Amino acid sequence: MITPIDRATERAKIHARIRRKISGSGGRPRLCVFRSLAHIYVQVVDDMSGKTLASASTLESGVCADRKKAGNIGAAKQVGKAIAERAKARGIEAVVFDRGGYLYHGRVKALAEAARESGLKF
Repeated sequence: MITPIDRATERAKIHARIRRKISGSGGRPRLCVFRSLAHIYVQVVDDMSGKTLASASTLESGVCADRKKAGNIGAAKQVGKAIAERAKARGIEAVVFDRGGYLYHGRVKALAEAARESGLKF
């Protein structure tokens, strides 16, 4: 019998494989992405000290004004701009991108491109 694929487990395996290869340092922290069906979250993390340096999500009223449409590409672009501004305010110019096991497509790609356009390098 063929067993069905559990997408969450497969994503966790992919994310673990990615995390073995990349880590964030003080000079170049990790920009990690989590997306759910309704929202998208992003953090800038220094893995050496274990601290979150900046974060943004569609749950914040200042980032995404229309919360009913927070799970789309437009909202992801707004979150990407917000995280780039917050990171630059903290003096962070370059990051390592951690897509979190998600395909570089759709909302994840829109977030990354918006962060790049706003001046974040990765």
